[in-house]
Amino acid sequence: MPQPKSRKIAILGYRSVGKSSLTIQFVEGQFVDSYDPTIENTFTKMITINGQEYHLQLVDTAGQDEYSIFPQTYSIDINGYILVYSVTSNKSFEVVQVIHEKLLDMVGKAQLHPPNLWCVCVWYLIGVMFLLYSRVISCEEGKSLAESWNAAFMESSAKENQTAVEVFKRMILEAEKLEGGVQPGKTSCSLM
Repeated sequence: MPQPKSRKIAILGYRSVGKSSLTIQFVEGQFVDSYDPTIENTFTKMITINGQEYHLQLVDTAGQDEYSIFPQTYSIDINGYILVYSVTSNKSFEVVQVIHEKLLDMVGKAQLHPPNLWCVCVWYLIGVMFLLYSRVISCEEGKSLAESWNAAFMESSAKENQTAVEVFKRMILEAEKLEGGVQPGKTSCSLM
């Protein structure tokens, strides 16, 4: 078996859009629907994809807004970015675009190309009755934004372990594609 590869991924987005839920679902296989707002957490996980082992370091960032100072650490040794917004929040969709601009300013356009950038739309069921808030951002709007950035796109549910795993797995496959490795599947707009 080949030597494990290390990858560091930052998960960015507006407050309370599900960044931590998505990350915890992937790392621990459980859905956390209530927690204190994240300051910043780093998680590690080993995953094997197509016979290659990866040591992932996931930086679950504090929620950003358009006025947040963008920490320099978000540009150091990061192999990829997952930008997360909620389909139930216009504000989160606007803020993810501001975050993208800040990333461009910090790391430069050459460093922010596929597969280093993923735009991930997260929606999840909340509350005891599992009520779903009304969608205000269409799948087509999210996909169009990602295409304008030349980024991969996927909708996911932090509540579903399979889709959370798929987000990170597909990002790694996209990175391998750039390095001349495996070929990932096409991006998708479907909710699983």
